[in-house]
Amino acid sequence: MANPLSELPRPANSASGLNAAQVCHSRNTTIVSRDVAGETIVVPICRGVGDLDSVYTFNEVGRSLWKLLESGRTVDELANWVAANYEVNSDQALSDVQNYIAELQEAGLIRSS
Repeated sequence: MANPLSELPRPANSASGLNAAQVCHSRNTTIVSRDVAGETIVVPICRGVGDLDSVYTFNEVGRSLWKLLESGRTVDELANWVAANYEVNSDQALSDVQNYIAELQEAGLIRSS
């Protein structure tokens, strides 16, 4: 990775009006995550207890995106970061990030505003 996580590129094209790319996604506050032996492990918390039947781990890119989601990001911001830090074109980065966000939403790991 060329840039640290704090150096998030801004979207190249900013459209006016609210659309899915401008929705801010951030970690669900009922989630606990830890980095263990180079892996990020995410566990939903129910009634103060970790739901060990629903433990998630992320690959390198997923781990980096998860860290970015700590402070909330749009899909465009995340996709621009992926394209800037990995050998992938912007269209593929956008598609991959959209799929990643959809999976996190389905699992209840993030919230959107």
